[in-house]
Amino acid sequence: VLRCMGDSFRPSRGPEQPESQPEQEHHWPMQTHSPGGSSVLGLRPGGHLPYIYVYHYVGQDIVIYESIDSYGAVMWPAALALCSFLDNNRDEVNLQGKEVLELGAGTGLVTIVASLLGASVTSTDLPEVLSNLRANVMRNTRKHCRHTPQVEVLSWGYDLERTHPTSIYRYDYILAADVVYHHDFLDELLATMKHFCLPGTTVIWANKVRMENDLTFTGNFKKAFHTSLLAEDGDMKIFMGTCRH
Repeated sequence: VLRCMGDSFRPSRGPEQPESQPEQEHHWPMQTHSPGGSSVLGLRPGGHLPYIYVYHYVGQDIVIYESIDSYGAVMWPAALALCSFLDNNRDEVNLQGKEVLELGAGTGLVTIVASLLGASVTSTDLPEVLSNLRANVMRNTRKHCRHTPQVEVLSWGYDLERTHPTSIYRYDYILAADVVYHHDFLDELLATMKHFCLPGTTVIWANKVRMENDLTFTGNFKKAFHTSLLAEDGDMKIFMGTCRH
């Protein structure tokens, strides 16, 4: 069944779901456009099978399996915004040969795009989404990337120096897309970003502002990091942060 077809995606447009739900734009046709020029063809095989979408970044079709059973297994709009930004601003953010950590990787699209751009990526999320995340990442990067992405469990929290000591776990970039929404772990998320953000590390965080909590987190993010706004499209914002150490 053809679900939707368009020249490309503007992640900050389209029908809205209730704020308690992840934004999904799969239930009616849409045709939208973004400067990134990423084409998308949405297919649903039928029955209870996952949604399958094909995105186009870094000159390659990327096949993503989604599921409506978990927030972490659907495509959220900031992931598309971040992928478009990375694909179209390679001089400003050069990922070639860089060590990259993605927090809350979800379906894995950002990890895949960063890998195709030459980064060595460690893709992380909670155990319940890791199987689909790993399958998406491996399907789209095998034989296409110089560095094989790693997919690992990472729970946000305050005990990371014990489990992930910074003497070993050092990254050039930390990527995060739509990790701020209606959940109770925003303090742990910020602590995790701060833990991995060492001198020489850059955090790139993309999010769509939906609720007051999002603004509170943005304020705390700006206090924790030297922050600049890389891109903005309405409520969709992409921030860059470096540590204040």
